[in-house]
Amino acid sequence: MPTPELDLHLDYFEAVDEQTGRAFWSTIEVNQDDLLPLAEHHSPSGAHSYYVLHDGAATWGHPGDPQIVALHLQRDVTAKTFVFEAKTLPLPSMAQSWLIHRGCPPESLDLNPDLGSSPADDATRALEQRLMGDGNHYAYGYSYTNDDPKDWVTVVALRAMDERAPSPFRVVVEEIDTRVWTHTLREGGFDTLDEALQWCEDRIAGTATSLPPVRPAAAAVRPAGVAKAPVPRPPGRSR
Repeated sequence: MPTPELDLHLDYFEAVDEQTGRAFWSTIEVNQDDLLPLAEHHSPSGAHSYYVLHDGAATWGHPGDPQIVALHLQRDVTAKTFVFEAKTLPLPSMAQSWLIHRGCPPESLDLNPDLGSSPADDATRALEQRLMGDGNHYAYGYSYTNDDPKDWVTVVALRAMDERAPSPFRVVVEEIDTRVWTHTLREGGFDTLDEALQWCEDRIAGTATSLPPVRPAAAAVRPAGVAKAPVPRPPGRSR
């Protein structure tokens, strides 16, 4: 199967201003031949396009750099101009989340099953779906992608936006089996950022222990000796 080429659907369109044009060239166009479209969606009106892209050039850049690009193009179809937003992220599910929260219908952004690896199990699928939907609940702080075929792994450290969340720091780990081209995705919980980052460093070095589980949210417990408030009687005639 031939590798699909990235089509930005920008024929006869120009950047809305010079600054946008320069930014688009340095962010997207300069490496366009190395950007593989893993998923894309175009609105019927042509005003919006959403892309999940793999940046093949990232492997030659700074070690550990993320390799996934989320791109949102917004076109003025009358004026023939465009603006864009783009963000480099470590995992496709995080790129999907970023685009979904910018208006892309979730059901329209499935990854091409013929490109990249496939989920190895139900736990991976479930965590990917949760990251797609709840990605804005966490702040992305650190990642490292090691694309050595002998140990292809990406580690991501996240911080919960809600300070009351159990295990406020999370580590998500994607491991790719290059023999069968499947991947697993797992999550661990940490109390401090230093603990999360240390685990990431240990995993890249190949010395990490098992991921600690995410602590469950504490159930609301009524203090001892406090009676449950009576349910108010609905208004009406007394008997």
